[in-house]
Amino acid sequence: MPDQSIPQARTSAEASQERESTGGHGVSRRALLGTAGATGLVLGAAGGAVGYAAAPAPATPLTSVGSDRAMFHGKHQPGITEGLQARGHLAAFDLAAGAGRKEAAALLRRWSATAERLMAGEAAPHDDTDVARDAGPSSLTITFGFGHGFFGRTGLEKQRPSALDPLPDFSSDHLDKTRSDGDLWVQIGANDALVAFHALRAIQKDAGGAARLRWQMNGFNRTPGATAHPMTARNLMGQLDGTRNPRPTDSDFDRRIFVPATGEPAWMANGSYAVVRRIRMLLDDWEKLPVSAQEQVIGRRKANGAPLSGGGETTPMDLEKTDAKGEYVVPLNAHARITRPDKNGGAAMLRRPFSYHDGFDADGTPDAGLLFVCWQADPLRGFVPVQRKLDRGDALSQFIRHEASGLFAVPGGPAKGEYVGQRLLEG
Repeated sequence: MPDQSIPQARTSAEASQERESTGGHGVSRRALLGTAGATGLVLGAAGGAVGYAAAPAPATPLTSVGSDRAMFHGKHQPGITEGLQARGHLAAFDLAAGAGRKEAAALLRRWSATAERLMAGEAAPHDDTDVARDAGPSSLTITFGFGHGFFGRTGLEKQRPSALDPLPDFSSDHLDKTRSDGDLWVQIGANDALVAFHALRAIQKDAGGAARLRWQMNGFNRTPGATAHPMTARNLMGQLDGTRNPRPTDSDFDRRIFVPATGEPAWMANGSYAVVRRIRMLLDDWEKLPVSAQEQVIGRRKANGAPLSGGGETTPMDLEKTDAKGEYVVPLNAHARITRPDKNGGAAMLRRPFSYHDGFDADGTPDAGLLFVCWQADPLRGFVPVQRKLDRGDALSQFIRHEASGLFAVPGGPAKGEYVGQRLLEG
């Protein structure tokens, strides 16, 4: 779990400032969308479909959490640079027997139409379940990617990126193949649990006979607004997780995270590669350690994320500082030391994970940990070198277990009127 930080979700005040108003009366645009059925307003271009029919006008505007909206169309797909969401679902699908390029294109067209509508706070195009009827968009994002096997099944082997070559084996891997990889990958995130589930169900139903579910995982993060001010998220070990994440304001952010517009293959322009790992945390063992020992494993203070060498969370770590005995204050095998980009040839990735808890084993051991998702322009220069170094001596490795893995090519965002992957499937 490399020591990098995600830009946090907007505060309520920031969201309120960005919200569109009508007539200067402070009623949000999302609140007005709730009256679409009653006024006869047509929402969406495809088929003249309308929003939730006969929905009464709300007495008050939606809260900031409900009204926040991510855009489906754009240079990059949603769900990469947005702040962490409170709820998440990850799913992988395999194309059905006999399904090829034509069926895949039709599926991505359906999925894209559904994602566009749901992210706008509208009903699904077909057979909506009403699960999210009363909610706004709630920062919903839906992201799509292609796995290694997708290209062989669709006859597009020549378009498979070399960056999508299978990840190497790592000594910390205990992978369940049935919960790894997949032809197609979907990431769903939202700040409302019902909105997130609604999207998952709609995507699953849209798959129809073209694809079958291979695996699906559920995750969560702290709800925006639950803390006094926006802060780096904590994981289930209680650590601030992601302090040194690259930020969109960094001058080299796009170069590290996104495939350039002139990159190869051309259909991946402005896209990124997602490494997905289900990392089980051995919490019973971890929680037996005193806090001081936990801090030695990570290399940072548990309370505020400050490096053991001193300062605050964002203070640069002094790797040469020693104590009175001449020992390094930040241990040589501390997780935060090993994962530093300057100790890995500049390797960097944008971590955007969810925590998970899938109950307890028969002996009471919690099945809990991290749904690790990281983004980079090239996994061979991002995730792989860091994970190889962690394999060679990370103090955290004895408290975690990698149980599932996947690598997916996530193309750039579709232009208005396009569907995700159109440049690959129709190019």
